[in-house]
Amino acid sequence: MPRTLYLTRNGLLEPLGQSQVMNYLRGLARDHTIILVTFEKPEDMADSAAMVRAREDCAAHGIDWRPRRFRRRPRLIAPAWSLAQMGAGALWSARSGKAELIHARSYLPAAVAWGVWRLTGTPFIFDMRALWPEELITAGRIKRGSVLHRALQRLERICLRDAAGVVSLTEAAVEHLQAQYPKELAGKRTTVIPTCADLDHFKPPAELPQERVYGCVGTVLSGWFRVDWLAALFQQAARRDPDARCEIATRDNPGRVRAAVQGGALTAERLAVYARTPADMPATVQGHAVSAMLYAGGEISELGRSPTRMGEVLGCGVPVIANVGVGDVARIVERYNVGILATDGSAAAMDATLDALDSLLADPDLSTRCRRAAEEVFSLERGVAAYRAIYRRILEGADEHPLNEPTAA
Repeated sequence: MPRTLYLTRNGLLEPLGQSQVMNYLRGLARDHTIILVTFEKPEDMADSAAMVRAREDCAAHGIDWRPRRFRRRPRLIAPAWSLAQMGAGALWSARSGKAELIHARSYLPAAVAWGVWRLTGTPFIFDMRALWPEELITAGRIKRGSVLHRALQRLERICLRDAAGVVSLTEAAVEHLQAQYPKELAGKRTTVIPTCADLDHFKPPAELPQERVYGCVGTVLSGWFRVDWLAALFQQAARRDPDARCEIATRDNPGRVRAAVQGGALTAERLAVYARTPADMPATVQGHAVSAMLYAGGEISELGRSPTRMGEVLGCGVPVIANVGVGDVARIVERYNVGILATDGSAAAMDATLDALDSLLADPDLSTRCRRAAEEVFSLERGVAAYRAIYRRILEGADEHPLNEPTAA
């Protein structure tokens, strides 16, 4: 079988490593011999039972897992040392014939893959995930035009230019990149694969919930989420409907979440904030009438965002309340009519949003449309098939495909 080296700085023991790395590799490992290099947080590696489960899972699928320890300190030296480790291992794999293709997940692994390509000619996939330099600017970690920003832009440019395949999470990001790098992307193999969901687990309940529960899943205190909009939405919902309840399933500190969201008619008794294991998440989402996902849209960085929760929520037949300026979220909501787009965080805007939601929830076909949208856009099987097609075209030397070739999206 073809031999592929998969590089990621995420940990396999993290929820993201399971949902957005291992879920794909289980399918790809049927046709490829895969070496997987990850960087695991020390606290995760300390869980010996979780390490054993992960090793057994990889072994069962023929995946050669090579975990490295993720180091946070010293701040600048630790990432450089990690990349040096990754680079040495990748170069050895390529030169020894153990890697015919390198799949680089995000920018720094792509830098390693680019260096190995320059030295050995081993083709690589630049799986961008998001617009990382822009995310760093939005988060205030670097300044636009700074030395570091220019260096990351150059890395982005050369990886887009030289990669055998490019993967983006959203159509919106591809459009931005086309305008930014028209020469580098001319005729490139570029595929849009959003963050997919395992729809065998996230599926509609046998019976729809009887009470109106306004839900939200995932982090809300990351700085990327409009928690003030969420507070306005939940408080207006509580004011309008004395029986309405609100639930937030998150790993965030529950006290801080309550302090940010609770108020007005939304009393402590009507707001539940709790953590849920990945295994419990499908049942949690199934109990919601609607799920709020209100990100800080409008920045360039947000064009590349593909919320994992969207596929999971729609897969359960549950509509969303979202906002514009966040990847392809608004396009999907409007294309499939599976949610409401909030215009701002004022009480008046949230009242209008809830009026529109009342009408939408009265539609008997809503749950079916949500499920269909999830299957057509976020299906894990379609995502695996899209990656498999990229691998095949590169390894078999198939003809180039135009930008925005058929994808999971």
